[in-house]
Amino acid sequence: MTTMPLGVKTTAHSTGAAARATDLSKVYGEGETQVIALDSVSVEFRQAEFTAIMGPSGSGKSTLMHCMAGLDTISSGSARIGDVELTTLKDKKLTQLRRDKIGFIFQAFNLLPTLNALENITLPMDIAGRKADQAWLDQVVATVGLAGRLKHRPNQLSGGQQQRVAVARALAGQPEIIFADEPTGNLDSRSGAEVLGFLRNSVRELGQTIVMVTHDPVAASYSDRVVFLADGRIVDELRSPTADSVLDRMKRFDAKGRTS
Repeated sequence: MTTMPLGVKTTAHSTGAAARATDLSKVYGEGETQVIALDSVSVEFRQAEFTAIMGPSGSGKSTLMHCMAGLDTISSGSARIGDVELTTLKDKKLTQLRRDKIGFIFQAFNLLPTLNALENITLPMDIAGRKADQAWLDQVVATVGLAGRLKHRPNQLSGGQQQRVAVARALAGQPEIIFADEPTGNLDSRSGAEVLGFLRNSVRELGQTIVMVTHDPVAASYSDRVVFLADGRIVDELRSPTADSVLDRMKRFDAKGRTS
């Protein structure tokens, strides 16, 4: 991987919050069918930091990501991207904020088969009528190792290469924050490790902020910090995680669940 010079994205290395939730709750249904997916969650995602969100199925981790990214409404509380309160935005403004300030990486690569890699990377900016910053785009392409594959269409790329295109697409618009939902779920272990390495490098070398939902302790070990959810609440946090320390922490939650 090409090592990029530090300090290109100067504002991202400050200590501010790229996103913040305060007493955020999400409730589905009413009465006997009511489900509390998130229960007064307060959490902050710092700039230039890689955070993993973990928890058992139904813990609320994907719901938290969707609410923080403006993909789902919240029932009560506050969700902010930078200084912008999401709950005050009308649909048009919310769409604009997602387009201009947020990057997305999903388990499905979501690439258009008729476009080559470069066209897929620049597509969101093309739709928005914005011209890519060529120096930044070149740096992103080099960081994810795609310089020799830009003219290839998705069916000419491996799964790992396709996900790298998706990573580059998320980075190319210089968003304030990237949300990644199980980004290596469809990849083999080697390709998954490559993509996770690129994500970590984008934080360390490009100053990007990333929030990743994952169930995999190995994937979480690439992050700077792991936030654990259970039953819609944040129950723990781990700094400088390793795969073993994450697995140990998750086993403790399982043991508590079995004895309660």
